[in-house]
Amino acid sequence: MIGGMYIEVLVLAGIIIGVLIVNGKIDKGVFFMNNPEIYSRFKESDYDFYVRAKYGDQVDPDVLFSKRIQNGALVVFLILFISLANLKYTTVIASLIAGYFTFKMQYSSLKKSYKAKLHEYDTMLPYYLKNLEILVQHYTVPVALGKSIDEAPPIFKKGLEELINTINAGDSTIEPYMEFARTYPVRDSMRMMRLLYRLSLGTSEGKQEQLLNFSKTISNLQAKAREIKYKNRLEKMEGKTMIMLTATGFGVMVLLLIAIVNMMSM
Repeated sequence: MIGGMYIEVLVLAGIIIGVLIVNGKIDKGVFFMNNPEIYSRFKESDYDFYVRAKYGDQVDPDVLFSKRIQNGALVVFLILFISLANLKYTTVIASLIAGYFTFKMQYSSLKKSYKAKLHEYDTMLPYYLKNLEILVQHYTVPVALGKSIDEAPPIFKKGLEELINTINAGDSTIEPYMEFARTYPVRDSMRMMRLLYRLSLGTSEGKQEQLLNFSKTISNLQAKAREIKYKNRLEKMEGKTMIMLTATGFGVMVLLLIAIVNMMSM
């Protein structure tokens, strides 16, 4: 009895806090935006990438993530508020599950949207790197990266700007390159960024050899992209052919059935 009352008091307090946050009486930043450690525990590591992949720079991932948390919490509070008169442990668990599902729903939608365009993003990187390869032959890697931004696919531009700013700030380690690869987890991005970092360290004597390795890797990526493109085309053609054959077979069966019925009626 005491345990049940204790839960009801906690739930009621949570609902009141939730209502105050929704009405703007309490700044939600106090709970999340001003506590990055707590905030980052809930946030998926690839969430920012998926948001940029779908919306570009039009939407702030942190603002969108904050809305996800609000929506999930709102679902929990609504279920508990409706069930407050007859609150049970199972209701509390069910509300938490529903809130978690609501919280994860947008992330799953973004992930599905990215996977639907995955081939497009994967094919963008090799052709961008080919352009970068030409620039690297004449400039240092940081300068070549800066000059490549205008020609880069929109999805990569913000990450490239952050990469260049970090390098120009004095970070000569591999970490800025790896951060870019983690932010944009397209095919072979880790490998390409490692090669690019090695190329930035290369002396004038070893630069040609590094460029040759870089060029071979890019050519392999382009070949893979073309292979996947042709494979997808072939699968689409095969799918259309199967639909046509199925429709034709079904039509023939219908005609045969009509002919048999007519013969029997005679």
